[in-house]
Amino acid sequence: MAERPDYYKVLGVGRNATDEEIKKSYRRLARKYHPDRNPGDKQAEERFKEISQAHDVLADPEKRKAYDRGGMFGGLGGSAGFDPSQFSGSFSGGFGDILSNLFGGAGQGTASGASRHRGSGQRPPQARGRDLETEVSLSFDQAVHGTQVSLSVPTSKPCPTCNGSGARPGTSPKVCPVCNGRGVEAQSQGIFSINQPCSNCKGSGTVIEHPCPTCEGSGAQRSVRRLRVNIPAGVRDGSRIKLAGKGEAGVRGVPPGDLYVITRVGESAIFKRHGDNLEVEVPLTIPEAIRGAVIEVPTLNGSKRLRVAPGTKHGTVQRLRGEGPPRLGGKGNGDLRYRFVIDVPASLSREQGEAVDRLARVIDGDPRAKLFPGAGRAKAGER
Repeated sequence: MAERPDYYKVLGVGRNATDEEIKKSYRRLARKYHPDRNPGDKQAEERFKEISQAHDVLADPEKRKAYDRGGMFGGLGGSAGFDPSQFSGSFSGGFGDILSNLFGGAGQGTASGASRHRGSGQRPPQARGRDLETEVSLSFDQAVHGTQVSLSVPTSKPCPTCNGSGARPGTSPKVCPVCNGRGVEAQSQGIFSINQPCSNCKGSGTVIEHPCPTCEGSGAQRSVRRLRVNIPAGVRDGSRIKLAGKGEAGVRGVPPGDLYVITRVGESAIFKRHGDNLEVEVPLTIPEAIRGAVIEVPTLNGSKRLRVAPGTKHGTVQRLRGEGPPRLGGKGNGDLRYRFVIDVPASLSREQGEAVDRLARVIDGDPRAKLFPGAGRAKAGER
């Protein structure tokens, strides 16, 4: 069996690297070697797979601990007992994922799944492949109107040599003689008997006497899957799109997991999102605010003419119902809200200044008088 890779060396970090240092190094290297940036470059694609696998392990606290101490994955100094399929292809996960692998997927993704089989004496059902998660960057217009994007997702696929069995062609896995195919061993702890993953077959229920020379018995190969994904209209920053069955391939013939696409949406120079609605800040001149006007405002599909009422105050909001972005799930559209702001010139020409002076002379009253009712009565008494 080939010597296992040094994941710290792959990511270019020290063994004491923090989670943030690992994340930064992974992002830098993933951008550099991503297949979309290196079309046709097989070396870059292999490097990308290696970087992704290293990140899968070191970014997960439980997997990193297991990797550092050897444990079920073999010692740090060699390849004994190392099974790369244990680490394959998940961008997220934790202790539940490790239990899922060990127990063949009981209660996948949750620690409680293991407890269901304690003392049952039966082999847990096999897991499906791991769920994967990736991100896609969208412009504001793409998110509002929907689009189709290309994705390159590091994953694994069944080994073409052994068709995912892990056994050399012409041979097949054998029932584990230790657990008799159950995948678990009963261990006594006082008055309790707890089922643990079989020490001989690591919970699979079978042993491979003659490993496949291509995948070394794992039944899977790292690969990059290229997909065309339809992004529905109305997604927001952080929306999560599920693609059923597009995740990690199941080892030895079990069903694949799911792929989750997280949308990262760029900002618009005009529209600001507020929940299901969009808001636009619309400047008004002082005469328009005083006398009212009919003005043109932007919409998601062009523009419309909007009537501004006379005496409109700064901050007034006018709404176009149902003309905002689509709501996910086919529940109609949000609203477009126009917030009027009075555009006050920073400086005036001589002619403008004279006009303002004339306006000030003909507009009577003090708009701040109501703030000082006592002072107003005092002044009236003085007269």
